[in-house]
Amino acid sequence: MDIAKNTTSVSLIDPFGRSINYLRLSVTDRCNLRCTYCMAEDMTFLPRQQILSLEELRDVAAAFVELGVEKIRLTGGEPLIRRDIIKLVSSISCLPGLKEVTMTTNGMLLPKMAHSLKDAGLARLNISIDSLQADRFKEITRNGDLAVWHSGICAAKKAGFAKIKLNAVILAGFNDHEVLDLARYAVDNELDISFIEEMPLGAISSHERATTQISSEQIRQQLAQEFSLVNSLETTGGPSRYMQVIDSPTKIGFISPMTNNFCESCNRVRMTAEGRFLLCLGNEHSMDLRDILRRYPGDDGLLKSKILEALQSKPERHHFDPNRTDIVRFMNMTGG
Repeated sequence: MDIAKNTTSVSLIDPFGRSINYLRLSVTDRCNLRCTYCMAEDMTFLPRQQILSLEELRDVAAAFVELGVEKIRLTGGEPLIRRDIIKLVSSISCLPGLKEVTMTTNGMLLPKMAHSLKDAGLARLNISIDSLQADRFKEITRNGDLAVWHSGICAAKKAGFAKIKLNAVILAGFNDHEVLDLARYAVDNELDISFIEEMPLGAISSHERATTQISSEQIRQQLAQEFSLVNSLETTGGPSRYMQVIDSPTKIGFISPMTNNFCESCNRVRMTAEGRFLLCLGNEHSMDLRDILRRYPGDDGLLKSKILEALQSKPERHHFDPNRTDIVRFMNMTGG
C-alpha cells in the first residue's frame, strides 16, 4: 500500500501496539511567566518565522485527525499569548472526527479570553497553579500575580466550561506544604486537580532537582490526612491517575513520571511550535514536519505518510533521572 496516497483507513499504531489518539499541539514557545521548573529566567525564544503559522498548525491538526486523533490539547509556552488563538481554536474545533479541543494555560489571560474560547469550541481547560500564597506564586512564576490568576478561574467558571482542572507541580521545600491547601481550593470550587512530579527537562539554576523531588505517594499520604479518596475509573486520555474525593465532584490526579511510569498506556504524541513531531516527552525521537509543510504546501497525503513513518520510531518508555538532565529542551519548547 502506498500510504502517501491512501491513508484514510490507516490509524496511528506505534511499534508496541499502542493506539495514538491524542495530540498535544504547541502553538508558541513564548510565555508571559518564567516558572522556575519550566524555563530559565533569561530565555531566548525562537524567531517568529520558525514558528508554525496558524494555517500550518491547522493543517497539522487536520492530518492527525484524519489519521485517527480524537483529542487535541493546545499548549505552549502560554497558548493564549499567540496572536489569533481564538481563530485557531475555531478552525480546529470544527474538524470532522475530532471529539474535543482542550487547552493548558497559566490562566493569566483568561479574564479577557475565557468566553471567547468557549464560544470558539474549546471544551475544557487545564490551569496551572503551584502556590496559593501570593509571594510564593510570584517567586515560582518569577512575575505572576495571584489575584489575576483567581480572576481567570472566575472567568472560566462563568464561561461555563464543562471541566476545569488545576495542575500543580510540587517541589519539596518550595510548595509541598501547600498540598492540602491546593486540594481544598479544588474541592471548595468543584474543580479537579492533578499533582505532578517534577521532570528533569532543561538545565536550570534555580534549584537542584534531586533535592526537590517529592513522590506522588508522599502527596497522597498528605491528602489522606483530610480527604477520603477512592480509585476512579475515569480517564481523560492523559497520564493522570485519578482518585475521587468522597462526597465531592472533585477528582484528584497524580502524574508520576519519576516514580510510577505510565508509558505502557501512552496514547499521545506532541508537536512543538516549530513543527517538530515529538514522539516521547522524555526522549529526543522526532521528525521535522515544518520542512514538509513548507516545501510541499497542501500535500496532505505526504504529510500523513511522514507522520506514519515517524511513529515507527516512538520509543517504549522514558527513563528520567533527577540527578541528570539528559533532555536539554525546556518544557516551553516541548509543549506543556
